[in-house]
Amino acid sequence: MFTGIIQAVGRVATVEPRGQDARVRIDSGRLDLTDVALGDSIACNGVCLTVIAADMTGFDVDVSAETLRCTRGFQTGQTVNLEKAMRVQDRLGGHLVSGHVDGVASVVSFQPAGECMELVIRAPEALARYVVAKGSVAIDGVSLTVNRVADAGFSINLIPHTLENTGLHGLSAGSAVNLEIDMMARYAERILTYAREMA
Repeated sequence: MFTGIIQAVGRVATVEPRGQDARVRIDSGRLDLTDVALGDSIACNGVCLTVIAADMTGFDVDVSAETLRCTRGFQTGQTVNLEKAMRVQDRLGGHLVSGHVDGVASVVSFQPAGECMELVIRAPEALARYVVAKGSVAIDGVSLTVNRVADAGFSINLIPHTLENTGLHGLSAGSAVNLEIDMMARYAERILTYAREMA
């Protein structure tokens, strides 16, 4: 589990295709890897990945074909938001994020709004119903609050701190982003669906 509070911004150093899968090397930037062991989980742009090798400058992960299919993938040179898995004693500064990306959304616009930037996202139709005003979503692993919802689109205000400490400042209209909806929305839908089926 993760919180959606980004700990460092890294960069994809290499992508080595292995059939339909890939081995990816991440330069970890300022992420402290001294407490990272093989088998630990690190969210990379919101994708929960298992560390298979690490040193003080970065780490390696294997990415399955299924993960590549469900996310925007990894390309050499790409900026990645990094977060180590949360510990039981950690503060939950964002919201509960599983690191299981639900789909790829697209940026409609990214425009100044005072000192902030307004990010407008179009969600895949199958996921749009789970996004609610003042609810939470994770965009490329960053825990964010939804301001407004209209059909399959929704808007978010990014404060200067978020822009300075994540890779989201590099977005533009047309960018693809990993989207994870609030898991509570899925649970609520399942409970209501089950109740209707049993009625």
